[in-house]
Amino acid sequence: MATTPASTDPATCNNLALRKAARYLGATYDKALAPVGLRATQFGILQKLSNQGETTITHLAETIAMDRTTLATNLKPLAREGLVTVEHSASDRRARIVTLTPDGLARLEAALPLWRAVQEQFEDAFGADRASQLRALLDEVLDTGFQPWAE
Repeated sequence: MATTPASTDPATCNNLALRKAARYLGATYDKALAPVGLRATQFGILQKLSNQGETTITHLAETIAMDRTTLATNLKPLAREGLVTVEHSASDRRARIVTLTPDGLARLEAALPLWRAVQEQFEDAFGADRASQLRALLDEVLDTGFQPWAE
């Protein structure tokens, strides 16, 4: 039986561990939010817009750690459904401004109890303190100096 060197052992891959957990929790949140027609990523976008108000695609992408192209792709169905608007900035035609619409706010408000329920289920199963520590650690990952979307 061949052995795998530690450097190539999937059990030591930070990226694989993060992606497995992200897929697991993402699918859990997607399932919880399905009754209101949102996916977890869409909910997160609406939630950020609710807190920030109108913002540029570039700024929104930075705040949710997503490249602009992927964000633009995620915004298209939200715009089609009238939950957000995406328009050129009056001051800089190169910039596009994203705004939460009243329908988007209503959908977000309908989703909040579903989101809260899955948040509570996760924290009950994982532990509220550990969940808080996990979020803090994951926030620290964003400060490791990598520039995945730098051109």
